[in-house]
Amino acid sequence: MRRGNSRNKDDYKRDPELLRGVTSVDYKDAELLKKFMTDRGKILPGRITGANAQQQRHIKKAIRRARVMGLVR
Repeated sequence: MRRGNSRNKDDYKRDPELLRGVTSVDYKDAELLKKFMTDRGKILPGRITGANAQQQRHIKKAIRRARVMGLVR
């Protein structure tokens, strides 16, 4: 039985396949960036995408640049 807001690590949908084969994250690659965003345009956290801290920073920076350029919402 669960108590409070404690979460099991199986509750998160971790998908390390998103980063497999990706050598660099570029702000011009809108299709790749959309995989790291919700349908409402929010950036998914690293615990869900499976990205480590450094990769998550690169993803965040690329998404923000693409938003400014109008490539993604």
